[in-house]
Amino acid sequence: MINITPFCSLESLCPYLGDRPSRTEYLYIKGCNKSLNSILVKRGYRRFGRYFQKPICANCNECISVRIDALKFKSSKSQRRVIRKNQHIRFAYHTPFADEERVELFKKYHKFKSLQREWKYYDINVYKYYDLYILGYLDFGKEISYYDENGKLICVDLVDVTDDGLSSVYCYYDPEYLNLSLGKFSLLNEIEIVKKLNLRWIYLGYYVKNCQSLEYKKDFLPQEKLKEYVDFDKEPIWEEFKI
Repeated sequence: MINITPFCSLESLCPYLGDRPSRTEYLYIKGCNKSLNSILVKRGYRRFGRYFQKPICANCNECISVRIDALKFKSSKSQRRVIRKNQHIRFAYHTPFADEERVELFKKYHKFKSLQREWKYYDINVYKYYDLYILGYLDFGKEISYYDENGKLICVDLVDVTDDGLSSVYCYYDPEYLNLSLGKFSLLNEIEIVKKLNLRWIYLGYYVKNCQSLEYKKDFLPQEKLKEYVDFDKEPIWEEFKI
């Protein structure tokens, strides 16, 4: 049985463009299946645990839902260099789970980002991590975990399998391995996984111009952007996105 509770946040400072207010629409869904998740992803919602969210900011349309066409994607010279640098990295594709190792890596990543880009730092434990990033995964939520040559966990990429691709939920990595560009490498690996699954799209969440943390997305082409959707009974309209 699917149970949906809609609600909205109060206005707060925009996490992407800090010079304006933002507001978010939420759907808290118990029992969300792959079909419903696919419907929501294609309409610009992002899943975090049982929470599905999208921005509803007044007088602002800077958050653009984008997706990569994996079947037409051609890696650039710099992206091929990233792949070569990570030839020694082992990865596993499996059901997501929460443990102390993942939580410590998550905290290490966010402490680094709070210093590097002034992200607001939130302390987290295994229970909070499970609630915010794992809960509700059912048969479609997956984790791609990455290990160095010594078996150390250095990157975790959480994704959802939709009916036509993968939705990138969240990726975090060990900042001691910055030279490996693990965020970009994980996205390149997602593209290969989509092809092996005989699917097409990588749903990247939002691209926001002038947000440094999201600039990497413009290097993965070709892309489409969500133009509009009228209601849930009709297919959403996506169109070519030239950044």
